[in-house]
Amino acid sequence: MIPCQLLLILTVLWPSTALPFMPGNIGNLFGASESDGKLLQRSKRGWMWNQFFLLEEYTGNDHQYVGKLHSNMDKDDGTVKYVLTGEGAGTLFLIDEKSGDIHATKRLDREEQAMYTLHAKVLNRFTNEELEPDTEFNIKIHDINDNPPKFSKEVFFASVPEMSEVGTSVVTITADDADDQTYGNSAKLVYSILQGQPYFSVDSENGTIKTALPGMDREVKENYQVVIQAKDMAGQMGGLSGTTTVCIMLSDVNDSPPRFANHSFRLTAAESTVIGGAIGRIKADDPDLGRNAEMAYSIMGGNDAFNIITDQTTQEGVIIIKKALDYETKRDYEFRVEVKNTYLDARFIHGLQFKDYATVKVTVEDVDEPPVFTRNPYIIEVHEDTAAGSFVGVVSARDPDAESKLVKYATFFISPIHTDLERLFNIDSVNGTITTLKALDREMSKWHNISVVANEINNPRQTTRVPVFIKVLDVNDNAPEFAMSYDTFVCENVKAGQLIQTISAVDTDEPLVGHKFVFSINPTNPNFTIIDREDNTANILTQRGGFSRREMSLYFLPIVISDNDYPVQSSTSTLIVRVCACDSRGNMQSCNPEVLPFSDGLTTGALVAILLCVIILLMIVVLFAALRRQRKKEPLIISKEDVRDNVVSYNDEGGGEEDTQAFDIGTLRNPEVMDANKLRRDIIPEMLFPFRRTSPIKDNTDVRDFINGRLHENDSDPTAPPYDSLATYAYEGSGSLAESLSSLESAATEGDQDFEYLSNWGPHFKKLAEMYIGKSPDRET
Repeated sequence: MIPCQLLLILTVLWPSTALPFMPGNIGNLFGASESDGKLLQRSKRGWMWNQFFLLEEYTGNDHQYVGKLHSNMDKDDGTVKYVLTGEGAGTLFLIDEKSGDIHATKRLDREEQAMYTLHAKVLNRFTNEELEPDTEFNIKIHDINDNPPKFSKEVFFASVPEMSEVGTSVVTITADDADDQTYGNSAKLVYSILQGQPYFSVDSENGTIKTALPGMDREVKENYQVVIQAKDMAGQMGGLSGTTTVCIMLSDVNDSPPRFANHSFRLTAAESTVIGGAIGRIKADDPDLGRNAEMAYSIMGGNDAFNIITDQTTQEGVIIIKKALDYETKRDYEFRVEVKNTYLDARFIHGLQFKDYATVKVTVEDVDEPPVFTRNPYIIEVHEDTAAGSFVGVVSARDPDAESKLVKYATFFISPIHTDLERLFNIDSVNGTITTLKALDREMSKWHNISVVANEINNPRQTTRVPVFIKVLDVNDNAPEFAMSYDTFVCENVKAGQLIQTISAVDTDEPLVGHKFVFSINPTNPNFTIIDREDNTANILTQRGGFSRREMSLYFLPIVISDNDYPVQSSTSTLIVRVCACDSRGNMQSCNPEVLPFSDGLTTGALVAILLCVIILLMIVVLFAALRRQRKKEPLIISKEDVRDNVVSYNDEGGGEEDTQAFDIGTLRNPEVMDANKLRRDIIPEMLFPFRRTSPIKDNTDVRDFINGRLHENDSDPTAPPYDSLATYAYEGSGSLAESLSSLESAATEGDQDFEYLSNWGPHFKKLAEMYIGKSPDRET
């Protein structure tokens, strides 16, 4: 640093034109008296424009003297007072009000403010009257070299392409100096390189960094650190300096071709690999970066079995299957692969081959393959009139594995997940023959889609599925019929030959040459006739005129419709023709038949009254019959004194011995086949308890024992009635001691009967014996 010195520079600037004179006798502002020369002599003087120059960086302890103000009005008698106003007045700058001396109170920095503008006044000390108008002057701070050069960043980053020529501009780095650029060399900078040689150089005037060494290779060294210095005072001794670091990276160019590290690759592929599947990868090396390292792989001369594509992420060549492999056909493949850069730099393509080659050998591995069908899919045609069990077609599959393996046969079955839900077809598991299980109907379904699966016998997991489409061919097995339901009417006032309806027909069959329908009616029909229009339609015309609703309101016209296919099918459809009243234009008005009066003069109201009376009488008869049915029947046994036969009465007495509804007489003939679930029909059963099934008596043909068993069952049956009932049997058994049990065959008078034998029958007939013996006339006497 240069030691600061106290320096006073006084400059008076005279204007090019005369300034107006101010009133009063004004002295020289800068302390010049009238005796100082002709230049300063004037009759009237005003304040002059002036400047003071002050050196910055004052380091003294006392106030720095700046300059002196003096007015011609000052007679040095102490009556004049100087006053200073403006920027820094009273703080940075002080004035001696008596002498007019100006001093700076502290250190001034030009870089903070280079000039100060102040105003000076001359006043009367006692009256504060302005002796002269105020004047303006400047104090300029003179620069010294007190600021070193500074860079905007401590570290800069830049890049330059590798292999650049010497002198290639990299980046321009400049520094700033806060000192005065227009004064001296304080701000004149010179740039130099402190670190980074011999690779780079710097322009001393503008700070541009350039390459200084040819052939710099990024693949050898990518990053460089360069230190740049900026020095002021034009680089002279004693000048101030600043430094910065520039990190320079060599950017990549395509100066390196791709190369295979190994020029031979061996891969294996299973023969079951699907088309488009990858079997392996190969890779070439390229030290470049980005698009300069992008490569494309291709197979030289082409190959029908393999293809190679480039993985853009890893820059590898992916070998994929182009055609299905077959171990039994070909087991080894060999081809040549080329790799090259997709982007080339014209500066480096001369003298270098930017491509490389490698040989790839592929070995096919054998796998256990599933059966292969001879066709996929199968399309089979069959006529719809084919009977059940008829031949439809054949599917076949083979094992494609090598001949050295055992031959494996396929097992066929129809998959239930497809359309053959009704099980219309069957397939032979050995030879693949498809047959029908049911008759086919094309009108129900024209196509049947089934799936046939073949699997190896020794390895059932090896399966193959093939679709089989069965087309049902049409057979003329359906007769034509009306295309729609017709609403036909004929007017009462119609004339003969009038068109009343046009009909058409449809047929669910589909002949090859199209439908051709023939319409016909009975030619002897006196009312209507038909005309075939030869376009599968026909016109119905009236045969006569004068139809009447009173005579007949509806006509049923049978129409025969035939087709032209083989065999010919025909059907008869009936056209219903209503007779209606129409206006003169033929528009229908009413088709209801008229109500005609009876010849005996009865009106419609009278007929309705008669009909109501008949209905009322019928209702009374039905009600009376219902009430009689609901009348309570008298009990069969009124009292214990009633000695009549306890015979259950039925509304239907049956047909005697031929009537088997009351009891199944077949049981007597063959007890082994007795229906155990059959209930008794001589009473109304009330199922208070569940029915108990009884076993027939085994190995016993004696009717007596059978009857005793049945009596025991009924005595112990809670559902049996509380009185005896009459059962008629077709056969009561031979040699029975009781003979006939029917009271219907007894004598006319009860007195002729001897009922003592009933007591010998056991407790089963004790109650019956008491009833008849107790009422005997002999007993009464």
